[in-house]
Amino acid sequence: MKKTKTELRVRYGETDQMGFVYYGHYALYLEQGRTDWLRHLGFSYKFLEQENILLPVTKLVVNYHAPARYDDFLIIHTDLKNFPTAKIEFGYEIYNQENTLLVTADTTLVFVDKLSGKVRKAPDYLIDKLAEESEV
Repeated sequence: MKKTKTELRVRYGETDQMGFVYYGHYALYLEQGRTDWLRHLGFSYKFLEQENILLPVTKLVVNYHAPARYDDFLIIHTDLKNFPTAKIEFGYEIYNQENTLLVTADTTLVFVDKLSGKVRKAPDYLIDKLAEESEV
């Protein structure tokens, strides 16, 4: 699966008193990258939830290399680390407009059946689409 690229601009309200992006906002940037990655495949979180599938984050690792600042243009690269099973793992790199690496991160999410609350395997339609993409 190819990396997807998400672009966004840092808003003033996302910065702290030092003028840097507050560290907690990076989790939201990663979520946007994941959302765009899924959308690239033709799915959305909304669709998955309508299919009674939830994707809670079970692991988040963030390494901060340099700060982002107000009005910076950010590029988030999102990559699937492993073929999904009952979990799905993503890797991320966030760069600014000068191509400076700001953040590297990893997340693990699990597929949960919304009705039972139990972990389940990745849906077949997602696996099939990923298999198609990897053949291209």
